[in-house]
Amino acid sequence: MQHHHIHEAVDRTLQDIRHSDKPFGGLYIVFGGDFKQILPVIVKGSCAQIFGACIQRSHLWGSVQLLKLAQNMRLNTVEEAERNFAKWQLEVGHGKHPDETGSMTLLDHLKCPENTISSLISTIYPGINELPHPPDDYFASCTILTSRNDNVDDINEKMLLDFPGEETEFLSADSIKGNGENGEGELMYPVEYSNSINCSGLPLHRLKLKIGCPVMILRNLNAGEGVCNGSRGIVTRMSNRVLEVRLLTGEHAGKMTFIPQLSITPSPSQVPFEFCRQQFPVKVCFALSINKSQGQSVDIVGLDLRNAVFTHGQLYVAIFRVTSVHNIKAI
Repeated sequence: MQHHHIHEAVDRTLQDIRHSDKPFGGLYIVFGGDFKQILPVIVKGSCAQIFGACIQRSHLWGSVQLLKLAQNMRLNTVEEAERNFAKWQLEVGHGKHPDETGSMTLLDHLKCPENTISSLISTIYPGINELPHPPDDYFASCTILTSRNDNVDDINEKMLLDFPGEETEFLSADSIKGNGENGEGELMYPVEYSNSINCSGLPLHRLKLKIGCPVMILRNLNAGEGVCNGSRGIVTRMSNRVLEVRLLTGEHAGKMTFIPQLSITPSPSQVPFEFCRQQFPVKVCFALSINKSQGQSVDIVGLDLRNAVFTHGQLYVAIFRVTSVHNIKAI
């Protein structure tokens, strides 16, 4: 998912440091990836611009030696069912199995018995609305994936409503920097509009949480302690200025960390004016976007495909997250 300009910048830096004209200053660099997965994200870019951002379009690609990995490390391919599922996954990545309209067809046993979001939730998260709260590994091993952020927010809101416990709502403090010398520009946008802004990487204006619910951290706060963008945890305590979260995954699983409120500014490509939101950098994560899940392995996966995937490789990434053919369902 990285733009080839990133690799070229590292290449030039290492050449300068090592005083060598060889690629990366003569060092051996190992890249890992799969071009059937999600490609670099180019805001409002065409297919040609997206493909042009891949490392294959870089002058460095001529110096790369390909080493192909042939064994599926997530599935137990000794079993015939798992072996057939692994084969089907690769065929999806190559664009096979389309129907008459050109859409990809799912295997019959992957479909939920009832084609509703409620049935998908009850299948992936059984007993989620009962006390006591499930253990940490319950949330670490289950997730629902969907293609769009608004669908993620809808599913999370619905599940949080059914999740037992008292709900606490945190409102953000949004500000817009004025364009004029007297700050008159901030009068152009009402507070209701700034509160409604919801873009990638930005926490919601109305952040609703419950003790025991899973959340995802949206900013790199302390990478050495596992508190970084994409880390998941369980809310254990809440106050107006700080959250206490118990980390769910990785080598720091089980550790407690504190999440303060931050002033977060989205990129200019997302909001066309200087906008700042002060809020806890977390998001409820019963459900995740497919893009956010890339690189993770989950025991039980639900796919919400009510809205079609819209970028290269999204479906391929979604079906590759699961560790068994028997633990994936879709609607």
